[in-house]
Amino acid sequence: MTGPTDAQWAALAASARRACGNTWSPYSRFPVGAAVLAGDGAVAAGCNVENASSGLTVCAERVAVFRAVAEGARAIDALVVYTPTAEPVTPCGACRQVLAEFGPDAAVRCICDGERVLDYRLSDLLPHAFSL
Repeated sequence: MTGPTDAQWAALAASARRACGNTWSPYSRFPVGAAVLAGDGAVAAGCNVENASSGLTVCAERVAVFRAVAEGARAIDALVVYTPTAEPVTPCGACRQVLAEFGPDAAVRCICDGERVLDYRLSDLLPHAFSL
């Protein structure tokens, strides 16, 4: 599988940054934006949405995947995670497992306000994903 083009990475990064502006993170004060590239080329973005009952919080990555699926996607080719921090962060374990359902070898790029960029394949971040 080839990765996204530079133009696709740029579009995903811009979507993730915009989505971060809509975050609902009054408890953690840790805003996150994410955008996925679906198999058909469509982009779906999401932000983290927290809840006073922490267990009901949904991460930006899962919001983006769920939005893509709700819009008809059945495959995810790439994900960008953006945080307005000095260092990039990777998706949590729950997000990795959800991504594995739709993009077991998806390209994952983690960006931030600093210069560092992290690039992975989901299969490297979650080498033994659960599947049926």
